[in-house]
Amino acid sequence: MSANTIRKAATLTALCSLSGLVHATNGDQMLGVTATQWGMAGAVVAAPQDAGTVLSNPAGLATLEMDEFRADMGFGFLNPPRKANGADSDSDLYMIPSGALAFRIDEQLTLGMGMAGLSGMGVDFADIMAAAPGFQPVVTTKQFYKIAPGFAYKVNDRLNIGAALNIDYQSLSIYNANMSLPQNQVYGFGASLGLTYQISDTLRFGVAYISEQNMSAFKWNIASDGDDPTAMPGGRYEMTMDAPQTLQFGLAYMPNPDLLVEADIKQIQFSDVLDKVTLKTPGGNQVMNFGWDDQTVFAIAMQKKVNDKTTVRVGYNYGASPIDKDDVVNNYGSLAVTEHHLSLGMTRQMTSKASVSLSYVRAFNNEIANSTGQKIELEQNVLNLQISYRN
Repeated sequence: MSANTIRKAATLTALCSLSGLVHATNGDQMLGVTATQWGMAGAVVAAPQDAGTVLSNPAGLATLEMDEFRADMGFGFLNPPRKANGADSDSDLYMIPSGALAFRIDEQLTLGMGMAGLSGMGVDFADIMAAAPGFQPVVTTKQFYKIAPGFAYKVNDRLNIGAALNIDYQSLSIYNANMSLPQNQVYGFGASLGLTYQISDTLRFGVAYISEQNMSAFKWNIASDGDDPTAMPGGRYEMTMDAPQTLQFGLAYMPNPDLLVEADIKQIQFSDVLDKVTLKTPGGNQVMNFGWDDQTVFAIAMQKKVNDKTTVRVGYNYGASPIDKDDVVNNYGSLAVTEHHLSLGMTRQMTSKASVSLSYVRAFNNEIANSTGQKIELEQNVLNLQISYRN
């Protein structure tokens, strides 16, 4: 194989690695931002349980059990064993921070603010190109954080509306034998809108819309290495990676204060932002055909208060992989293919005002292979801890 052919293959792999770089659960989207939301498998749009709702459905702030103030702070660990063409990624543990506050101004207005890492991690493959064994490492990192100040307004005894501003931070780096784009960061904005409606004493409906997050362009200024004919050309490289818009509907059944059952449907518009992405290079534009499809997610969960101090949760979440077999080769760096998720969670009331919540989510192994046998696969374990205070 010629050096030029190897270089082209390496460059293609590097470009493919610039995709989501996130293997978070529903495509590149986290199921939740707090242990409570993870324990409900993401089914929280109609009957949220904590201030993290400002990041998913801001109208839910008006339904929270609190008099004046609530704080929900926590973090999680994500363990995502994954493979590309049988090769294991060496990086397999990531931390997920989260926190949210809510302030009840009066009977109608509740303010809130939340912050969470909604996607991030990367890959660390020593060699994923069968055509060039021992030549093709791929190491990438990506982080996406969101801060969301928002509010909820109680229109009447049945209807609540809410909105939040999304302030986004995103960072990205990629290293390959023939491409090195150092860690860089950009910012962006979006908005969240939502409502909840109490249909009856036992049924509540919720809907939430999160707009596409419009990010500024990554820009890398790369020095030229004229002594190395295989080095990437010097000059400016530029790329924009927006985050998808989502629309979510939920129906919650609450026959008594001790039992909650919720079912949600979410549409994630991945095709708008990850079908094709353009990398501007000194030699011209290169279009990366990642081919991500839109994803419809179904989530159902139950929450049961077993005694005065303990509440337990169980949930199930399913979303077909946005990456299909025809796009395996284009997504070596973004193995976001998990589909089935089982969640478990619990809350223990420590004092009259403070509680601790835990959750565990298992994303079962899923493998996508093309007609020539090239494949990507992923499974996940996610553990979250949350401390809550309200008065």
